[in-house]
Amino acid sequence: MHSRDISLFVLFLTVAATVGCTTHGQHDEASMASTVTIADQWASSADSGMAAVFGTFTNTGHHDARVVSGYSDVAERVEVHEVSAGTDGAKTMRPKEGGLVIPADGSHDLVPGGDHLMLMDLKQPLPPGSEVALSVEFEDGSTLPVTAQVRDFAGADEEYQPSTGGSGPHRDHG
Repeated sequence: MHSRDISLFVLFLTVAATVGCTTHGQHDEASMASTVTIADQWASSADSGMAAVFGTFTNTGHHDARVVSGYSDVAERVEVHEVSAGTDGAKTMRPKEGGLVIPADGSHDLVPGGDHLMLMDLKQPLPPGSEVALSVEFEDGSTLPVTAQVRDFAGADEEYQPSTGGSGPHRDHG
């Protein structure tokens, strides 16, 4: 090989490595919210207290996405909740420790009696037929705007167990 051929070969390898790293870096740096969508979302109606949000998250990304919280103008806070059965068989709703994982190239359902988002301490009624807007926050700080149709739903009748303190169990209104 001539020195000119070697120089061109080294230049080719340098460009190829740079392009490969840049393309790979873009996958790694994509925000969680940019790879997640939600479908079939709806919220339970409520006059006050709390309401639940359901739907199906889909993650088209190469890495898991973790929902840790959210916010909405209609509630004091938005929490990620789970429902679990106790030793006595009673279902208990409580904040989900560590948030909600949507697997890479997978989905996660938010359903009555299972994982869901809770609009806590509602600031206004959520009547059936209206819409509610919220933003879902991921562990990387990115957010996904969600608009959910409000539907009449009585709830799964589980006991609510707050994460800290509180005034005792409350019936799930969503």
